[in-house]
Amino acid sequence: MTTRFAFSIAATDGAARTGTITMPRGEIRTPAFMPVGTAATVKAMRPAEVRATGADIILGNTYHLMLRPTAERMARLGGLHKFMGWDRPILTDSGGYQVMSLSALTKQSEEGVAFKSHLDGSRHMLTPERSMEIQRLLGSDIVMAFDECPPNGVDEKRAEASMERSMRWAARSRAGFDAGAEHAARSALFGIQQGSLDEKLRARSAAALTDIGFDGYAIGGLAVGEGQAAMFGVLDYAPAQLPADRPRYLMGVGKPDDLVGAVARGVDMFDCVLPTRSGRNGQAFTWDGPLNIRNAKFAEDQAPLDIQCGCPVCTTWSRAYLHHLVRSGEMLGAMLMTQHNLHFYQDLMQGMRDAIGAGTFSAFQSDFDARYTR
Repeated sequence: MTTRFAFSIAATDGAARTGTITMPRGEIRTPAFMPVGTAATVKAMRPAEVRATGADIILGNTYHLMLRPTAERMARLGGLHKFMGWDRPILTDSGGYQVMSLSALTKQSEEGVAFKSHLDGSRHMLTPERSMEIQRLLGSDIVMAFDECPPNGVDEKRAEASMERSMRWAARSRAGFDAGAEHAARSALFGIQQGSLDEKLRARSAAALTDIGFDGYAIGGLAVGEGQAAMFGVLDYAPAQLPADRPRYLMGVGKPDDLVGAVARGVDMFDCVLPTRSGRNGQAFTWDGPLNIRNAKFAEDQAPLDIQCGCPVCTTWSRAYLHHLVRSGEMLGAMLMTQHNLHFYQDLMQGMRDAIGAGTFSAFQSDFDARYTR
């Protein structure tokens, strides 16, 4: 029988670690970056192309999929994997963050969050139990507990109350996940640490989650406007508060230098819309820092986006051609820029995995930071 969920650490270098998550639909090499497939698609990319970048797992969005095409319809059509043509692991978020950030009207209570759809104004109720049900109907491989993500800058009292509610919801998520016996037998559930920027609150959150017991643990409540220095300040202690034998997932992060700094502090998994969104808007990520292909200086530049990159975009087309496509509004421009960015992110993750395995991560980080931020 294929392992439901296992995490093994192959090597460490300081706090940085590299390993493998094993699940029925395949292995996930860590540190791992998950491209975001919000509405059952990684925008501007076909599944085979996403896989060819080196991605082992993608992220799907519970909030968007529950509204359109609906989780029930997805289940009738055979689940998210079949629907979108992706046969490897999928992690689905709980929907909580989008409810808070996208809905025009929400009402929070101990039961959950009542909200209006941003699409048509229809009313919905999202609870820990309903979130688990939706993710089960989607056929998610890694299910995220339902939590409350407070905005940046809340006071300590609000942060504490929000964290405590998230821990109560975590226990309900655990019970709701376990109730889906067949799905639970082949999937995994991750808890989410909260506590804003407060070390003591995060320690209490970590202890509560560990007591409940999860397959992996996410660090939530960051990448909400606090800035990189504050985020790294939390990551200086937060990963070590979580069980060392389970994956640690930093939600919604981030820029390439964010990823390197977070891996140095013990994080194993990431997701972010940045490489795809930036690609669609003409920004390429390179080893020498981000590049805006709309810039007039690239109109006759025959070099590839990144001379060090071996992706199909960089080995075929010039900056001049990509500049032309993007400035002309051609959809191929968004597709090729996105493809390059996802390749770059996966190359970065592979570079970190190799460096950790070789015991040279500190040198890798120094070289990367010096070149990328130059």
